Amino acid sequence: MPLVRRIPKRGFNNRSRTVYLPVNIADLAQFEEGAEVNAEMLRDAGLAKGTVTRIKILGNGELGKKLMVKAHSFSSSAREKIEAAGGTCEVIK
Repeated sequence: MPLVRRIPKRGFNNRSRTVYLPVNIADLAQFEEGAEVNAEMLRDAGLAKGTVTRIKILGNGELGKKLMVKAHSFSSSAREKIEAAGGTCEVIK
């Protein structure tokens, strides 16, 4: 067998990419009305598990509460659903 086929293949890993922990809108329903939800609260509640420090809010599910959500990134559908429920989205660095 040729040497090229015996050596394991390795792909490209971009070291400068930004990695986020995903949290869905449906998971935010466990917080009380009018609460200020930040990264620490999400980690304490067990919604953001892992060693990655950045959190992204995704728009899967529905939100019926007014929340002030602070995260590193928001999807466009998540931002629309939070603001439609009367809440606010704040991007933290």
